[in-house]
Amino acid sequence: MSHIHDILKTYWGYDSFRPLQEDIISAVLQKQDTLALLPTGGGKSVCFQVPALAMDGICIVISPLIALMKDQVEQLQKRHIPAVALYSGLTRREIDITLDNCVFGQYKFLYISPERIQTELFIERVKRMKVGLLAVDEAHCISQWGYDFRPPYLEIVKLREILPDVPVIALTATATKEVRKDIIDKLAFRKPQVFQKSFARENLSYSAFKEENKEKKLYTILQRVPGSAVVYVRSRKRTQKLAEWLTQSGISADFYHAGLSNQQRSQKQDAWITNHTRVMVATNAFGMGIDKPDVRTVIHIDLPDTLEAYYQEAGRAGRDEKKAYAVALYHQSDITDLQERVERAYPPIEFIRRTYQSLANYYQIAVGSGYLSSYDFELDTFADTYKLPPSDTYYALKRLEDEGFIQFNESFYSPSKVYFQIDKKQLYEFQVANAGFDVLIKMLLRMYGGEVFTSFMVISEYAVARQLQIQIADVERMLTALHGYNILIYDKQKDKPQITFTTVRFNAVDMPLQTRHLQIRKQQELDKVQAVITYVTHQNRCRTLLLLEYFDEISDKECGVCDICLEKKKQKDYSDYFHQNRQKILQLLTGKEISLQQLVYAINPKNEKMLLDTIREMAGTGEVKYAANGNIYIPS
Repeated sequence: MSHIHDILKTYWGYDSFRPLQEDIISAVLQKQDTLALLPTGGGKSVCFQVPALAMDGICIVISPLIALMKDQVEQLQKRHIPAVALYSGLTRREIDITLDNCVFGQYKFLYISPERIQTELFIERVKRMKVGLLAVDEAHCISQWGYDFRPPYLEIVKLREILPDVPVIALTATATKEVRKDIIDKLAFRKPQVFQKSFARENLSYSAFKEENKEKKLYTILQRVPGSAVVYVRSRKRTQKLAEWLTQSGISADFYHAGLSNQQRSQKQDAWITNHTRVMVATNAFGMGIDKPDVRTVIHIDLPDTLEAYYQEAGRAGRDEKKAYAVALYHQSDITDLQERVERAYPPIEFIRRTYQSLANYYQIAVGSGYLSSYDFELDTFADTYKLPPSDTYYALKRLEDEGFIQFNESFYSPSKVYFQIDKKQLYEFQVANAGFDVLIKMLLRMYGGEVFTSFMVISEYAVARQLQIQIADVERMLTALHGYNILIYDKQKDKPQITFTTVRFNAVDMPLQTRHLQIRKQQELDKVQAVITYVTHQNRCRTLLLLEYFDEISDKECGVCDICLEKKKQKDYSDYFHQNRQKILQLLTGKEISLQQLVYAINPKNEKMLLDTIREMAGTGEVKYAANGNIYIPS
C-alpha cells in the first residue's frame, strides 16, 4: 500500500492518513462497493481521490452541489491533477468537447450533477470511457428518508448497468440507519463494505441556551471565546444587520449569503479564511467546501430544520482537533416558527401546478420540450410578473425540485470561457486577413496556451484587458465578434441563480405530482424538526449522546464537555465540596463559636465562594446559627 502513501504525500503533502481513510481506500482498491460515513471535516474526498489516482481510468464523481463540484475541481487543479465538472448552464458544445476529452483520457476526474447522467449524450460517451471508479458524494441524497432527497440520484443505478465491473464508493457525513440501508439498496451494492467513523467529536463542546436576548448572548460568547467564528442565521437581510451590529460593537465581522456576486463571496471568504475578518455571519450557503481548521466557535442564532444540517454546520468548528464550541441559541417563538415553516414549505398542490405553468410561460417552453434547458432566474422578478407570493413561490419551486421536475440553483456562478473552433492554420489565415484581432488572439494564446484548441478554458477579461492595456468592454466586444465569426466560442460569465428543467415540459394539469409522496415528506420534515426541538430543549442528557442516538450510534459514554455534562460536573463538585466542608465546619465549631473570618482562615479553602455557600446552606437548614455578635455556633 506504499503507493497510496506516495500519492498522499505527493499531492496533499501529508505523511499519514486520518483514521479509517486507509481502510476505505484499501476496500476501493480491492474493487469492493464501499459506503463511507465520515463526519464533516473527516476527509471524505481523499477517500475516493487517492484510490482513483492509484487506479487506471477516469473517476466519475456524482455531486448535487455546483459550488462543491467547482471547489473540488479547483483544489485538484491546484495540485496539478486534471479534473473537470459538468453542470447545468453549460452549452451543449462545452459538454460535447469535455466528454470527448474524458473519452480520450485527458482528465482523471469528471464531476457531474445527477441530472446529467440521464442524458443520451452522457450515456453514449461513458460507454467509450475507461472508467476506473464511480464516486457518489452526498450519498444521503439518494434516500427518501434523507434530509435532502434528490430524485435524479435514483438514476445512478443505471450507470452500474453500463459499468458492471466498476466499483462504487458512496460518501456522506450524516446518515441514519434507514438512510444507510437505502444507499446500499438504491446503488445495488454487491457485498457492501461499510465504514463509519463515530459521530462523536471529543474536542467539540455542544451547548443550547434559551435566551430572550440572543444578540446579547452572542456578544458575550464572542467576548469569552477568542478566535475565528461562524454565526448562522436564516435570512439574507439579517446576515448584514447582525454583521453591522457586531462591527459597531467592536467585533470584526462580515456577512455572506447566496445573493452576493461571486466576486463578493470570494473576497469575503478569503478575508475570513486569512483571519482579516474574525466572524462570518451567514446563511447556510456558507461553509460547503471551505476548509478552515481553526474555527473556534459556530453559533446558531436561528435553529436549522434538521439535526443533520445542524451537525454538519456545527462540525465546521474545531477541525484542527483543538477545543471548540458549537452553540445553539433559541427562544420559544423559534420552536413554534420551526413547525410553522414546515407547514408553509408545502403549499397546496394547485399552487405548485400554477408555479410550474408560470415557469413554462416565463421561458416560453412548449409541452414536450425543454429537457435540461437552463435559464437565469430572479425569484422576485418572476413572482412579480405572475403576481405570485414570493415566499410561497420559493417553496413551490423547492417541491418541484423534490419531485424531479426542475433543479433550482440559488447560488450559481460560471466564469467566462473560450474555445477555438478552428485549427491553428485557419486561425493564422484569419489573423493575417483581420489585423484588428491579431493582438487579442496572440494574447489569448500566450496567456492560456494551446489547450484553447482542445477544451474550454476559463479566462479573465480583466486580466486580458490589463495585459493589452485596453478597457474590459473592448475585450468583451472583440470576443463577441470572434464568436460571431465562428472563430471561437465565447461563453460569457454568468452570476445569477439558475433554473434547469430536468424533464421535458409537462402540461401543468397533467404533470405527475405525487400527492401522497409530498404528504409523507412533510411528515418526515415535521419529525426532523421535532428532533431539533428535543435536542435544544433537553436539560439532563449529554448533547453528544443525543446526537449519536439520532444517528443510531449507541453509546453510554458522556462527552464531559457539553453544557449538560459541565452542569452535572459542577453540581457533583459542589455536592462533594459541601460534604467535605460541612465536616470541617462542624469539627471547628464543636463546643465553641467562631467568627466567619476565623472559620475561613482555619479551613483555608481553594474556593472561598463555595465555602461561604456551604455555611449559608447550613445556616438555612439550622445546622449552624449566627450569634448576636456575628460569630457562628452549633445550636444545642
